Order: sequence, then C-alpha cells, then structure tokens
Amino acid sequence: MKNEQTNQSFDRRKFLKVAGISAGAGMLGVQHAYSNSQKPAPPPVIQGFEDTGSKPTVEKTWTPVSDRKVRVGLIGYGVCKFSAEFGFQNHPNVEVVAVSDLIPERCAELAIVTKCKKTYPSLEELIKDDTIEAVFIATDAPSHAQNSIDALNHGKHVACAVPAVWGSLEDADKLYETVKKTGLKYMMFETSMFRENLYAMRQLYRAGCLGKLVYAEGEYWHYSEKGIESYKNWRHGMPEQWYPTHSDAYYIGVTNGTFLEVSCMGMKSNMERYLPGNNIYNNPFATEISLYRTNEGGMARMGRSADTMGHGYGSETGRVRGTKGEYYDKYEGEEKQLPDLTRPALPPGMPVGGHGGSHGHLTEEFVRAILEDRTPLVDIAMSLNMTVGGIVAHQSAMKGGELLKIPQFKL
Repeated sequence: MKNEQTNQSFDRRKFLKVAGISAGAGMLGVQHAYSNSQKPAPPPVIQGFEDTGSKPTVEKTWTPVSDRKVRVGLIGYGVCKFSAEFGFQNHPNVEVVAVSDLIPERCAELAIVTKCKKTYPSLEELIKDDTIEAVFIATDAPSHAQNSIDALNHGKHVACAVPAVWGSLEDADKLYETVKKTGLKYMMFETSMFRENLYAMRQLYRAGCLGKLVYAEGEYWHYSEKGIESYKNWRHGMPEQWYPTHSDAYYIGVTNGTFLEVSCMGMKSNMERYLPGNNIYNNPFATEISLYRTNEGGMARMGRSADTMGHGYGSETGRVRGTKGEYYDKYEGEEKQLPDLTRPALPPGMPVGGHGGSHGHLTEEFVRAILEDRTPLVDIAMSLNMTVGGIVAHQSAMKGGELLKIPQFKL
C-alpha cells in the first residue's frame, strides 16, 4: 500500500487540536461503554518496566509528518501487558481499531485500557480484518516468528516484541524471506535501542566519533527466583541466550553490524527450573556469557543471567570502546564537535514508558516509518542479527564453548 506523503501546507496546530478532540471523544465513548466494568489490575513489578530513565529528557518540539491515522491492531496481553505498555493508544497518528488475546478476560481488559471497542478471540481472526494496516504482536516468544509471518502474509505491517524468533535459525530464514517477499514494514521493538546511553552511542558511531569498535559489551541481568509467569510456561528454564537482544543491542544496535562467530560458556544453576528434567529445553544454564567476533574484526562480550547472584540485581546496559573514542558513562575521545545525543521528541501526551524511557520512542519510530514509507530503525536484518547470535551462542554453551559460525542477514 502506498503511504501518503507529507503535506507541505499541513497546519500543525490544527492537527494537534483535532487529534486532541478525537482522543477525548473516544475516551468518553469507551468510559460509557465500560462504566460497569471492573477497574483493570495494575501490571506486576517486573525488572526494566519501572525504569523510565534516571535523567530528565531534554524538551524538543515534535513535528508531525502527516495528519493520517495508521489503523493498528494490538495482539497479546499477558503478564507483561505489552500491548498497552508501548502507548499506541496515545499516539495522535494511530487509531487502535481492534485488540486480541486468547484469554477472554485479558482481551476485555486490553480493550478497556486502550479505549478500543472491537475485539477478536485470536490473532488468526484479527489479521483477517482488512481495515487494519499494522499490528503490534506481543504474544508468547515461541509464537513471534509464525505470528509475524501470518500477519505479513495478510498484508499487515508488523511491530513485534523481542525476540524476533525463538531458538530457530530456520524460522529466522522464513521470517526474513517473508518480509522481503511482501515488501511490508517489520520492526522488532528492542527497548535498548532508545535507552539514553545506547542512543548516544549510535549517534556517535554514525558521526565517526568512535571509529571502529575494538570492544563492546552488553549485560542483561534479570533475576527471578521463581521465574515469570508465561503462556504454556515458555519462560520456565529457557536458554538465557535465546532472549539476548537487550544486551546484544549494545553492538548490533550501535553499529548495525553483525556477529560472525561465537564461543559461549554456561554455568549450571541450582534453581529448581534449571535442574535436570525440570524444563522442556533440557537447559541447565541460568547464566550464559558469549564472546563474539564482530564484522569489524573486534570483540564483543554479551552476558545473560537469571540466576540469583546473591541479591537479584537487574541490569540492561553496555559499553563500547573504539579506535577514536569510547562510551562508558559518557563519551571520551578525540572529537570535540559532537552530534546531538539527546533522543528525538515525542508527540504531546505520549508517555516515554519503561525500559529507560524507550517505549514511546519505539512506537513513534514504527508509526513514522509507515507514514514516511521508509525502512524502520530496527529493520528485519537488524532484528535477526540481534537475535540469532544468541541462538548459536546457546548451541556453543551446550558444546562446552565450541567456536561456531553465525548466520548473517542484510538488506
């Protein structure tokens, strides 16, 4: 579908006024429709969600590129409540026209919190709706690849929660070929991409201020003593490196490069779900640490751990060291004239959300890519390069750290 281009005579003030009136009118209608409904329960406290950024965001003025509303369907409302957490319902260029979850009570709650009047019992039914042009998929991770493929084949642009695929290199190939065949937008919603530090690293790298990266490291420490509730228990004892993108983004997301090969070491855990026979993956490791060779010839150390480590500390962050400069807590290097390192503006009323204030920025990027008819920042190649390294890393860990080659994806 050819998207509308920016109207040069577009009146921004008029648009914001109309968008505000429309949002208010929709709210009144939904409040009336659900006046007798029970107030939705607040989401559980999960590491990363509570982090909306420790520093104030520099105020910038958001400039709309169109007055068109992208008609979006939201799919999946599990324990993380992701479909509502990324603020599609708050974006002035979005109309949430339908929602879906396999569990009726969750589907009804999602409709309430997003002020949407149309529901479907499944993704399979929702994607048949020809009035929907884009979907956000927040289903269980093992379903991400097939759900995305099905939505693309029904003519929908796809935004998907991480990871892009679940432990399958074959699924990665299938998803890649489907995106290429359909010509539609695909974007994985990797939250580290719009954390303040990674955003600054990417701007510095693009401007040449870091040079080639000699070394990068990322860490995703996500302690959970009993594990997080999940559909069909998919999280229970999962291979840590099958969910690698929050850490691996600290190289892939900075450079848009790739990992060529990996040696990964795993440490067995005494937590119940990692003991022999206690998970469907036959996975003994709650901690897996990968050493990658990058396409620049450098190295990257990426760590994933769900083990206790005595205190349950959580972290999603990273550091980079280049031939011309480095970024740990700030930039240190040769360049004195630096690019703008502050994140772009968000629409009025659009919350930044959790994971370092990244949620709103991811939604804005996906919506704007559709309106501008361009490739989104986290395109299919970057999404898969951020995901498949971890799949091969777990294979390496299960083989005692054997050095293994990693598939490469490019647009």
